[in-house]
Amino acid sequence: MYILNMMTGTAGFFVQAVPDSFKDTFNFLQGNGVYEEGMMHFLHEMKSTIWTHYDAFIADAQALAAIFMLIFFAIKSYEMISGDKQLEIMPLLRPFGLTMVILWWSIFTRVLAYPTDVVEQKTSAMFDGSQAEINDLRLQRAKLMVEVSDQLYKIQAETQTAKTEADTWYENAWESVKSSVKEGFSEVWNPIVEMRNRLEVGLQLLATSLLETLAIWILRICTYIIFIIQIIFSTILIILGPFSVAVSILPAFRDSFSTWVARFISVNLYSGIAYLVMYVASLFQHYALEAEITRYQELVGTGGASLEKLGWFASNGVLSFGMVIVTFIIGALTMLTVPSISTWIVSTSGVSSAASSMGRGASSMTRAAGHMMGG
Repeated sequence: MYILNMMTGTAGFFVQAVPDSFKDTFNFLQGNGVYEEGMMHFLHEMKSTIWTHYDAFIADAQALAAIFMLIFFAIKSYEMISGDKQLEIMPLLRPFGLTMVILWWSIFTRVLAYPTDVVEQKTSAMFDGSQAEINDLRLQRAKLMVEVSDQLYKIQAETQTAKTEADTWYENAWESVKSSVKEGFSEVWNPIVEMRNRLEVGLQLLATSLLETLAIWILRICTYIIFIIQIIFSTILIILGPFSVAVSILPAFRDSFSTWVARFISVNLYSGIAYLVMYVASLFQHYALEAEITRYQELVGTGGASLEKLGWFASNGVLSFGMVIVTFIIGALTMLTVPSISTWIVSTSGVSSAASSMGRGASSMTRAAGHMMGG
């Protein structure tokens, strides 16, 4: 948290109390956090369940390993009988070691995943520490947005009342007014009408809500996709991994076991790297939230709303400065780089290409759905 405060700073605004009723309503509409706690808990539990299915093909892999061991020893015996190779003890022990890996498969996979679990726990703790403050800032910002919209509604009502009264006077007294007075009244009346038109906030609130909801759901979907990909890939690697170990007994497939180990470690790093990316993204979100809170507080003002600033702000089209929305989009795009970052740490092939293929397939399905909805 020291790093978070040093990078973002907290002196630009004062902390505003948020009523519990507002918190409950906001959490009900947008979820209790940038990433919903229920979904994150579900993904964590799903990851834990994959270890319960490790033995689905253990018996088949053991039988296959026994067959490959006989073939391996037959090849080695023929090479020594023909004089092509001399007797070597260590290569003959390798099939026994691989068979022991299959027999102790659950313990082997858990030991192999232990370092990645340590990374996940530490980065998850960093992320959880930053989210409590991020969620408080989101609530303060949402409360200020409501106050700004209330101010706009109030000013809009005042200008509409002024228009009604002016229309009444205009209809009754206009005929008796000289031309010079008409011109002077137009100069006074036109800014009132213009202000009223600029302060139409209903559609602006709707547009702002849609943009922010879309941005935060893009971030959530990209995050959930990474964790779901990890669960799917880990399940496949754990369940079908014994076949890779058994096949590696044969000299022609000797590298299949080491390739499996690299892919397994790379996939298990996804969650640790994802939490680290989410933590770094939270630093940007923290800064953006503080910056927007400071601006909203200046709009509302302790001595009353600034009519000029509210007018310019309302003319933007949406009741948002856009910084928070941009940080959500940047965080979402960064989450999609987690498989590539994992391959930087543990060099492997196949996993990143599989993730890319899945991404291309999801994009194709999205485009097809868009065409169907458009049609």
